[in-house]
Amino acid sequence: METAGESHGEALIALLSGVPAGIPVDLEFVNRELWRRQQGFGRGGRMKIETDKAHVLSGVRHGKTIGAPIAIEIANRDWKNWEEKLPVDAGDAEKHQAVESPRPGHADLPGALKYNFADARYVLERASARESTSRVAAGAFAKLLLRHLGIEVASHVIRVGRVELSRAAAWEEIVAVSRKDEVLLSCVDAETEARMREEVAECARTGDTVGGVFEVVVHGLPAGVGTFANWDERLDGLLAWAVMSLQAVKAVEIGRGVTAAESFGSAVHDAIHYAEDAGDRPTRFVRHQNNAGGIEGGISNGEDVIVRGYLKPISTLRKPLASVRFDTREATAASYERSDICVVPAAGVAAEAMVAFVIAQQVLAKFGGDSALELQRNYEGYLDQIRRF
Repeated sequence: METAGESHGEALIALLSGVPAGIPVDLEFVNRELWRRQQGFGRGGRMKIETDKAHVLSGVRHGKTIGAPIAIEIANRDWKNWEEKLPVDAGDAEKHQAVESPRPGHADLPGALKYNFADARYVLERASARESTSRVAAGAFAKLLLRHLGIEVASHVIRVGRVELSRAAAWEEIVAVSRKDEVLLSCVDAETEARMREEVAECARTGDTVGGVFEVVVHGLPAGVGTFANWDERLDGLLAWAVMSLQAVKAVEIGRGVTAAESFGSAVHDAIHYAEDAGDRPTRFVRHQNNAGGIEGGISNGEDVIVRGYLKPISTLRKPLASVRFDTREATAASYERSDICVVPAAGVAAEAMVAFVIAQQVLAKFGGDSALELQRNYEGYLDQIRRF
């Protein structure tokens, strides 16, 4: 997967290669994923301007993938307000809108130093979380591929600021949250979500921002995806890298990774049991708890894969922090760009896309197949193998 485009540019682009031919493509599903990314209590004015829609340029014909690279365009409606400020040609220098003082916590200063820019405008344009729109579009195709095999990916919010969900969420609850037509903070518990909203509302009153924690769950993935053989092929490492690459994510946890560090092994490791009748599970080896988050030794173990992302507060504050002017080096307030107060639910949707992409990549690496039929045949043969083990 590759992406291109800037926050206030004409369009965003996603390019996805390696999808087998014959995977059914539901464009309504793709566009709903883009819609989900735009929702949430605490989003800013930009979301009132944009109505993201995927325009598929290649790789899909008559409702199915054709094995060719898939190119997706998402137009920026706000481009009409920036066309003269960010033209492709030299344009009018008087209309250029510089970012004159870098924002603490953003890529502004290190990016300007790296590329020798006189201000942070070009850094902001590409470093912006608007780029994750492209990833969500591409991730929707990864989800469609996984869905073809009975594997699903969904997310929910477990913490906003100081307010945290105090119980585990069932898979059915997480799915129900993802299907809501009104998205607030994507928490499975109504009372907890109400307190989360109060946290966001307080930040709105004080000109601050707030972060939190989202949880992505992969349901239906069989044991055996990923490997311990090489450090750069371990499934947990690949997932951590993918989720950490999202804007504002500062930590990633697999299963009970954080609290496991302060616990004894007897309380952490998931005892193994054997069930003669395991229902629709692909293996009869089962766990009664899932502290490992569905991954052991870099390989999926048949339980739900659980990945949490820890999101810092958005860097752009309505009450700016101290900064320094690029031109005079004088102390000043950081620049302000239209921004959000809380994006934890949206970040969860973007993380779903990244997790789905990694899982789809690893599923294709293990089972192969140039067509949906070949992939499914290989996959079902493997499921039969591990059921018989």
